[in-house]
Amino acid sequence: MKNSLNQCSANETAACCCVDVGTVMDNSDCDASWRHLYADQQQAQQSLAALTEKARAVESEPCIISSRFEEDAAGVWLDVNFTFSCQAEALIFQLGLR
Repeated sequence: MKNSLNQCSANETAACCCVDVGTVMDNSDCDASWRHLYADQQQAQQSLAALTEKARAVESEPCIISSRFEEDAAGVWLDVNFTFSCQAEALIFQLGLR
């Protein structure tokens, strides 16, 4: 039988797919991004307001939100970056958008 522990940084067993949360989430990625094309500026602004509300519902400390609107022949692009105080908040926010 092969070695029962995989040779990686996580303590995994051959019988289970369990890992320590600290191995997966090391608080190095606290950002979440959103990019979408809207028909017009009004729809893009409404979406930004809704996304901002969702981010505020998740944050424990103020989330830094930076947005940019870019007009295109097809409509208006909305680019938003959310920087949360911890990776768990960013992940919860992203999962809430699905």
